[in-house]
Amino acid sequence: MQQHNPNWWRGAVIYQVYPRSFQDSNNDGIGDLPGITRRLPHIASLGAEAIWISPFFKSPMADFGYDVSDYCDVDPMFGTLADFDALVSRAHELGLKVLIDLVLSHTSDQHPWFAESRANRDNARADWYVWADPQADGTPPNNWLSVFGGSSWQWDTRREQYYLHNFLASQPDLNFHNPAVQDALLDVARFWLDRGVDGFRLDAINFGTHDAQLRNNPPRPAEMDSPGAPRSNPYTHQRHLYDKTQPENLLFLARLRQVIDQYPGAVTIGEIGDDLQYPTLAAYTRGDEHLHMAYVFTLLTELCSAPYLHGVLADYLREAGDAYACWSLGNHDVPRIVSRWQALGGSPEARARLLLAFLLSLPGAVCLYQGEELALAEAEVPFELLQDPYGKTMWPEYKGRDGCRTPMVWDGSANGGFSNGTPWLPVSPEHLEHAVARQQADAGSTLAFYRQLIEWRRAYPALRLGNMTLRAPHEQVLAFVREHDGERVLCAFNLSDRPATLPVADAGQLLDGSGFDATLSGSELALPPLSAAFLRLSAGDA
Repeated sequence: MQQHNPNWWRGAVIYQVYPRSFQDSNNDGIGDLPGITRRLPHIASLGAEAIWISPFFKSPMADFGYDVSDYCDVDPMFGTLADFDALVSRAHELGLKVLIDLVLSHTSDQHPWFAESRANRDNARADWYVWADPQADGTPPNNWLSVFGGSSWQWDTRREQYYLHNFLASQPDLNFHNPAVQDALLDVARFWLDRGVDGFRLDAINFGTHDAQLRNNPPRPAEMDSPGAPRSNPYTHQRHLYDKTQPENLLFLARLRQVIDQYPGAVTIGEIGDDLQYPTLAAYTRGDEHLHMAYVFTLLTELCSAPYLHGVLADYLREAGDAYACWSLGNHDVPRIVSRWQALGGSPEARARLLLAFLLSLPGAVCLYQGEELALAEAEVPFELLQDPYGKTMWPEYKGRDGCRTPMVWDGSANGGFSNGTPWLPVSPEHLEHAVARQQADAGSTLAFYRQLIEWRRAYPALRLGNMTLRAPHEQVLAFVREHDGERVLCAFNLSDRPATLPVADAGQLLDGSGFDATLSGSELALPPLSAAFLRLSAGDA
């Protein structure tokens, strides 16, 4: 049953559900809300505190629900409002919080707000979206680019103006400089909070406000990383100083937080894709005025060596150490982690176990993406079956996001128990041997390991709530100390397929029960390939 703890989210494990691919209940080949409800016991059995459900609102599905045409209703593809209410009720019975995915920076071009806004320049919602006149030669107002390719400006013949779209042309950006737009979006939040949701994951939340002067973005220096897009995308050629992450966005988030705080225990998780990821994370989560927590893209890359991850955490501590992060290694937008970090070596199962241990040891909350508990690899989806518009545009250098979105596998049947119809994306044959039913009764399975380690972590508040101090960088091993209320735990991860050793303080004592086989001899910790170790330290030890 639900526990009334307003700080439940600190150190929480949050399980992401991608509705189209979780469970189909009516055999149309597409997952739905009743299907999620049916499978909630699986999520609860992992030990998760909450679920995050990707969009299920009414939508023409040009971007699979991230193009909303009605914020306050369920798309018939996924069910009804009554189905959603039943899902929330069942989740709460199982002790699971429910977070839903709000896409506030843009709508679908089929939304009634946009239909009215584009009709002419003097209607009641004329200024609800970002409209601008062309330059003298008819070209777009500036050089801003869409994440999905090409200019982020689309010409509209009705108003003879361009409108802004940071993603698809059918996803026009709302104008957050208009207070009426903010008011309408806050009403959306109230609608779902009143229905019992426990908070929101806020999609692309730093895209909310644009530079009112429409200044051009400068070119990106060659040495600067570009989070959130593949290098083959021209979007990475700019520093995105003016098309997103404007200071005014914090004013809206402060208003949203005031609404959220009227619902005890409700929380917000922001998705931040920005050139200055950690400073933005700090600004968006510091104190109690904006987001509760947010995640960035530093662990959603292909880079995975111990020195790289040490640098990621060193940057985090230096630039955003007082921010509250929600860490994740995968989601519906990036290749699956056991494939993306294949360079670590070993088997997918060994990588999955090590990476779960690493994730659960980070300071903050964590998100698990559906199927990670099964060690599912990235699926191969041929071009003729591709659904993702992003992948179709960027093929073949970038194959899109369908490979991580294929249906969840529940049993070994042809469609993995996902549907008796034809799935919207093909079920990977390689996934079937990893199905839930096949791992359920195997005490040595990845699924069993996930359940065991998540439960084991609960016994150590330092791993859920503690501060973090990094050890010195090491070629193979990432190590840091978590400390809370006098408890100090050294966490060490051999991110290589070779044995490794790490010097530690004499007073360290290996913690039992993590499922890893490291040994401590005097002041030297020996770690097998792709393994972890946890040591309780005495005061003053490092």
